[in-house]
Amino acid sequence: MPQRLHRTPSTTPPGIVHLGLGAFFRAHGALYLAEAMQLSGTDAWGVTGVSLQSPGTRDRLQPQGWAYTAVELGPDGERAQLVTVLRDVLVAPEDPQAVLEAMAAPTTRIVSLTITEKGYHHAPATGRLNRDDPDIRHDMDNLLPKTAPGFLVRSMQIRRDRGLDPFTVLCCDNLPRNGAVVRGVVLELAGLIDPRLADWIDRNGAFPATMVDRIVPATTDADLDRLATATGIRDEAAVFHEPFRQWVVEDRFCAGRPPLDRVGVQMVGDVSPYEHMKLRMLNGTHSALAYLGYLAGHETIADTMADPVFVAYVRRLWGDEIIPALTPPPGEDLTVYADALAHRYANPAIRHRLWQIAMDGSQKLPQRILSTIAENRAAGRPTAGLSMVVAGWMQYVSGTDLQGRPIDVRDPLAARLAESWRNGDPAATVREFLALSEVFPPELRHDAAFAAELTVSLAGLLRDGARASVARLGH
Repeated sequence: MPQRLHRTPSTTPPGIVHLGLGAFFRAHGALYLAEAMQLSGTDAWGVTGVSLQSPGTRDRLQPQGWAYTAVELGPDGERAQLVTVLRDVLVAPEDPQAVLEAMAAPTTRIVSLTITEKGYHHAPATGRLNRDDPDIRHDMDNLLPKTAPGFLVRSMQIRRDRGLDPFTVLCCDNLPRNGAVVRGVVLELAGLIDPRLADWIDRNGAFPATMVDRIVPATTDADLDRLATATGIRDEAAVFHEPFRQWVVEDRFCAGRPPLDRVGVQMVGDVSPYEHMKLRMLNGTHSALAYLGYLAGHETIADTMADPVFVAYVRRLWGDEIIPALTPPPGEDLTVYADALAHRYANPAIRHRLWQIAMDGSQKLPQRILSTIAENRAAGRPTAGLSMVVAGWMQYVSGTDLQGRPIDVRDPLAARLAESWRNGDPAATVREFLALSEVFPPELRHDAAFAAELTVSLAGLLRDGARASVARLGH
């Protein structure tokens, strides 16, 4: 029987607190940090992880001394490495004061986040704080917060009152201008609590923008069993990832940083061209494949990309509707980037499930799909392929597939989305969805031609099915 993984953790005080200790950070940012610490000969940039919801990650890591295995899934086999950057894992609902103290510790110089789009409690269409959110209202009135913005503000308040400088807030979620969005949410919440605190954070803090890229599929029991058989060690917290990785960071920190530039992180002055490229070309087509591939009966990205109809469709999206709306980052060829994405998508070792990508679509589509549609329509460029993505999303969040089978919809607006569906009436359905100001920007809500195109797309999807609709667009 395999032995349980265990390693004695370092006692050096951590320099980083990370909110949202999911698989992505442990398979991406944590690996860069491990390499940076090894290169610099110091472990001062270790990480205290924070689970904002449940104790599951903590409970899996604690018996292992916070160590875990990261496994690279390449087309030619697997490669495992032991990761030991974690110093502790806290569970916010159990002890919010402990989380605040970790963030307010004098040694904490960076607080990073991977909490998904919905974790910022903002309206994706505007970027503004959702002041009516009950958890945000709680955080306005209570010293022990519930939300990530609340923890950022209240820990900054403690640091100011103790005479400490702010930490750098490093957002690693797929949001356009993510540093500016998080800064805006934090300053707005801080201003509601104490305007002088907002001024202090604004003057002294730093919110660099970032772009992150690595496909990290959900870990399964079969994955853990396979790893235990191969290594003889049982690791309940292992993560699995593709070979490719990228991290682009705006080089603007207020309290120092690890030597990330020496381990492959691209430290730049302007992240926006990279984030637009990735959000629209990778995340946008991931969403397209997720909704329409699911409705066509596929299970994973690789399965969907084994279907030539979907390959032709995603190629058409890149060539006709996405690349024309982008300014390439310095030194990047977007056609070459599209070829690399197609190769990554087709990797059979990556079982990236469509349901995982389909979650929280109301938060993702404004950045991934709708902004491109709006720009293309303003410029007179085609949008039929991307409109079909929106139609597929509407069918998906209705709660049933094209055969009437139930779909387990995971979305913060799930109830409202289901109520917006008008079964058998595409035009009425489109009207109801376009009225959702939290999702659709004004230029699309009031665009009659877009509403007509979306109605045609949805009607075709309902009449012909997902695969036939995609096939028609791929030619």
